[in-house]
Amino acid sequence: MDDRVRIERAQRGDSQALAQLLREHYAFLLNYMTKITMQPALAEDLTQETMMRAIEKIRLYNFSSKFSSWLITIGTNLYMDQLRKKKREREWQDREQAMRLIKWRARQSGESWSDLLDALGRMADDVRIPIVLKHYYGYAYDEIADMLGIAAGTVKSRIHNGIKQLRKELEPDESR
Repeated sequence: MDDRVRIERAQRGDSQALAQLLREHYAFLLNYMTKITMQPALAEDLTQETMMRAIEKIRLYNFSSKFSSWLITIGTNLYMDQLRKKKREREWQDREQAMRLIKWRARQSGESWSDLLDALGRMADDVRIPIVLKHYYGYAYDEIADMLGIAAGTVKSRIHNGIKQLRKELEPDESR
């Protein structure tokens, strides 16, 4: 029985055909995942996750590419998603570490550090920077827009929404 027949049977709910199809492609996919991740344990995890996705999405397979190519696409996307997630986690950890250092330096030099500065530090750069330029340094919306290369309306919107976010985060929790 060839792949096409197995796939068609699997799409109709034949679990035997699906199991056989995945079993035949497992080693190929694991080998590929090992080469792109260069981490055998991660490659195994991603291969398992790819197989799970293939089981969930088998009905969506449309024969426009080889089945092995479809599996590679799923596996590659899972790996890229994981890399993006790890990058965000690293950026968050780096930011947290930098915030601790800034707070420590402020305390060492006798400067005050408020909850507002903590909340500002947790905001996205594209929101925090316009707020700091406007409310700490007194620049006009048009000046900020020129500095950042964005429209003045965008600056106003980011500042407005950012301040709203800060107020919400900093208001006392009445339920405590």
